[in-house]
Amino acid sequence: MSGIGLLQIVIYFAVLTALAVPLGGFTARVYTGERTFLSPVLGPVERLIYRATGVRVDDDMHWKRYALAALVFNLLGALAVYALQRLQGMLPLNPMDLGAVSPDSSFNTAVSFATNTNWQGYGGESTMSYLTQMLGLNVQNFLSAATGMAVLVAFIRGFVRKQSAGIGNFWVDLTRSTLYVLLPLSFVVALVLVSQGVVQNFGKAVEVPLLQSVEVTTPAKDGKPEKIETITTQALPQGPAASQVAIKQLGTNGGGFFNVNSAHPYENATPLSNFVEVLSILLISAGLCFTFGRLVNDARQGWAIYAAMSVVFLTLGLGAIAAEETPNPRLSALGVETSVGNLEGKEVRFGPATSALWATATTAASNGSVNSMHDSYTPLGGLVPMWLMQLGEVIYGGVGSGLYGMLVFAIIAVFIAGLMVGRTPEYLGKKIQAYEMKMASLVILIPPFVVLVGTALAVVIEPGVSSMSNPGVHGFSQVLYAFSSAGNNNGSAFAGLSANTPFYNSALGVAMWLSRYWLIVPVLAIAGSLAAKKFIPASSGTLPTHTPLFVGLLIGTVLLVGALTFVPALALGPIVEHLMLFAVK
Repeated sequence: MSGIGLLQIVIYFAVLTALAVPLGGFTARVYTGERTFLSPVLGPVERLIYRATGVRVDDDMHWKRYALAALVFNLLGALAVYALQRLQGMLPLNPMDLGAVSPDSSFNTAVSFATNTNWQGYGGESTMSYLTQMLGLNVQNFLSAATGMAVLVAFIRGFVRKQSAGIGNFWVDLTRSTLYVLLPLSFVVALVLVSQGVVQNFGKAVEVPLLQSVEVTTPAKDGKPEKIETITTQALPQGPAASQVAIKQLGTNGGGFFNVNSAHPYENATPLSNFVEVLSILLISAGLCFTFGRLVNDARQGWAIYAAMSVVFLTLGLGAIAAEETPNPRLSALGVETSVGNLEGKEVRFGPATSALWATATTAASNGSVNSMHDSYTPLGGLVPMWLMQLGEVIYGGVGSGLYGMLVFAIIAVFIAGLMVGRTPEYLGKKIQAYEMKMASLVILIPPFVVLVGTALAVVIEPGVSSMSNPGVHGFSQVLYAFSSAGNNNGSAFAGLSANTPFYNSALGVAMWLSRYWLIVPVLAIAGSLAAKKFIPASSGTLPTHTPLFVGLLIGTVLLVGALTFVPALALGPIVEHLMLFAVK
């Protein structure tokens, strides 16, 4: 690994931590209803929203009612996005006169943005009108992220409350997440991005002359002769991109305004915009660890969770950078200059280290945005983002969802420790019993089931196989990556898979839906069960959950589940591909 690669990840992590700690404290005050520096401005707006919608702040919901509110709200959001895509040809703010999106693609995109996955099988600038992007996709970027944050704070209340029937009010948690955290941060980041050249307008595409004309050959087909055209101009797309880019990163959404996402200079123009965007990807998720510590009245608990996440992130991040800075022997054999590492599929302005750091961050979070094409990574470089998703998106993870996923692993870790010493396990003063473990089992088993069953189906039927750009080992990796992304609500892709087909749009849409809401329901069930229990004071037999020992146990639990579940599949894909790439001839 080069010194610059190591320096980049060290600086990145230091800045992330320095910003996450105060953000976590601020977010905790928001959820407890304390006054913040934004209260004089946003407090009246919050109260107006409650009056207009009939929401009572003191209306404490049972976990089933909380879950129903979240599910119905997200379903309505998905239906709205679907309708906007199907009707956009008849609606305003459509400068390119785009028609309706196909039903299967509309279904996939609607589910994708409602579930905080933001998988894209389409080119944004050539498929979606400005109205669809803003009113449909961008609104869901806020609301899907706020849903994850609301479920998290309800889950934390399960540990804090004693013999309580309620876990909070979904509408209040949703409003506060959006109003006090997501909107202000997005406004600031959008201004920074505009200052760096990220576009924010309602203009039509601009035709500009090419420096050198290009000949494009259309092959003969259906009795039509071969056609040769000379292209002398290029259309540069415009649009309100900066506002969407800001929330796509902060909300761990990832949906790009343009087809190539943050590799596009209109989405990511400079080294500063690149750093701000990749920092935004993990900022709120990291900050919520410290929100957790504040809400349970023990800052050490938040630091322990953050430490466990960070150890895995830094280890795999360094591995990805090292893999991408390693020359590709196949390209070297062709006489291609590879001394700086693997540049295939990467912007030269970012290079291997910056690209690999982004790939690690975006898949550690359920973000899915890219500034390089993961399909062109080395086998081990591509394995890192794939495995980060397969670990359950708990290494920081999506805003809210990553932390409640990691807390479920913490429950499993203390349960294992309790089995080893022969006593009922406890976590944060609450006994972990059979019901909690059943629900936790669902949380950790549903995503792998969705990923592996979906992959197995896709590689044995013609509609799945026909979309592979590579029929060999790498083709299997493309399909495994797609279902790992959808089944863990990430949204990034190995770009070599042609996924905008009826089969993949439908199969991946179902995978995204199941993996989002079949996890939210058992998480809220655990919250309701814990909230109803009485508090158990710590004793000499209680496992401390803020020590390096517990951090190691938690990391081991996460990695063990990931290894046992996915290593056989990874061995058939990126691992064997690596052995083939570096095989001695």
